[in-house]
Amino acid sequence: MKNTVFIALIAATSISLAAGSAFAKGNRHGAPIDFEILDSDGDGKVTLEEMQAHGAARLAKVDADGDGFLTLPEIEAAASERAKQRASRMMDRLDADEDGKISAEELENSGRAERRFQRADKDGDGAVTKAEFDAAIAKMRKHHKGGARSE
Repeated sequence: MKNTVFIALIAATSISLAAGSAFAKGNRHGAPIDFEILDSDGDGKVTLEEMQAHGAARLAKVDADGDGFLTLPEIEAAASERAKQRASRMMDRLDADEDGKISAEELENSGRAERRFQRADKDGDGAVTKAEFDAAIAKMRKHHKGGARSE
């Protein structure tokens, strides 16, 4: 029993740290975490205990059998659900003619490629050098490795 509580506390703390990261940076995989949700007592401040409680609630949401542990199938199910939600948001955002399909033209018109190009073209000369490309890829990898996670 002690081990179960300890593992749940560690998992909740880890989830809370992710929530804290998202709290500080905003959650780029969904809506930013709402301060009012974290501030469960409504006093205008978020305490560590409130963040831990939020993390424990997130753990409980993924812990389908309620045993206090996360198994690989439970984590996979949660990841699959998040992937479905991201795919749905992508379709909503990019399917301009609402036909249930994203065409090359819709992708092009989204402006995503242009934004990525402009971010990579640091000197603004209209071309991306190998050094600029490598820097952009490194920045993207760093961002995705340490980025906030969705709820």
